Amino acid sequence: MKSKATFYHAGCPVCVSAENTVAAALDKGRYDVEVVHLGKSKDRLAAARQAGVKSVPALVIDGQPYHINFGANLSDLEK
Repeated sequence: MKSKATFYHAGCPVCVSAENTVAAALDKGRYDVEVVHLGKSKDRLAAARQAGVKSVPALVIDGQPYHINFGANLSDLEK
């Protein structure tokens, strides 16, 4: 069974670069990857926060958040 990986981002240049590098590099045979643009899907902010995401870009693999560089705080996206 594949592991679940969710890549959260806000569409900023830092996030897009991380998506192109990190999310694209995940082995699709091993991970079921979902990319969530929180700038467009604000309804997913609560799920990101619950998963431990504090800033974007971030990758959550099997419930473990990994913060990549720094694009924006989640609180900035709620405005």
